[in-house]
Amino acid sequence: MFGMTSNENTNVDALQLLKRDHDEVDGMFKQFEEIKETSEDSEKEALVAQICDALTVHAQIEEEIFYPSARRALDAEEGKDLLDEAAVEHQTLKDLIERLEAAPTDDPLYDAGVKVLSEYVKHHVKEEESELFPKIKSSAMDTEAVGRKLADRKEQLTQSGGRARRSNGQQRAASGESRGRRKGRAASAGDDR
Repeated sequence: MFGMTSNENTNVDALQLLKRDHDEVDGMFKQFEEIKETSEDSEKEALVAQICDALTVHAQIEEEIFYPSARRALDAEEGKDLLDEAAVEHQTLKDLIERLEAAPTDDPLYDAGVKVLSEYVKHHVKEEESELFPKIKSSAMDTEAVGRKLADRKEQLTQSGGRARRSNGQQRAASGESRGRRKGRAASAGDDR
C-alpha cells in the first residue's frame, strides 16, 4: 500500500512518509468526489474501503510510533497540546470510519459521511503539517530512524491486511439480520395485542 517496498524503508524520513500518506489519501477523496454520482455502488464501496484502510493504518503507525517519538523529542509544553488534540482527532476519525464501514452505500447519508470524513482529515492534516511537523523538524528527533520504524510497521500492517474488520457487505448483512429480527419481534408483538 502507498508504494513502499522494504528496500525503500532504509532511507525514509518520517515527515516525508506521513506527508506522502496524507497526499495519497487526499487523492482518494478527490477520486471519490469524481465518481460518487456516476459509479456503481460496488466501486464506491471499494474506494471507501481503501480510504478507510489507509487511514486506519496511518493512524495506527502515528499512534504507536510517531506520536510517542514526538512527545519524547518536544518540550513537554511545546507539543503536548498538539499531540493531545491529535489523539482526540484520531478517535473521531475512527468513529467516522466505523460508521462508514457499517453503512450501506445506498444510505442517503453515505456520500455525506465520506465528505465529512474528508473534511475532518484535511483539518487534521493541516494542523499536523503546519504546526506539528515544523516543531519536529527543529527538534532532536531522528526522523530517519523514526521513518524506518514507521515504514516497517506500515508494511507489516498492510501485508497482514491492516486490521481485522468485516467488509461492508458483512456488516450490512449483520445489521440487516438484526433489523429483520427487530421487525419480526415488532410484528409478533403486534399480533399479541
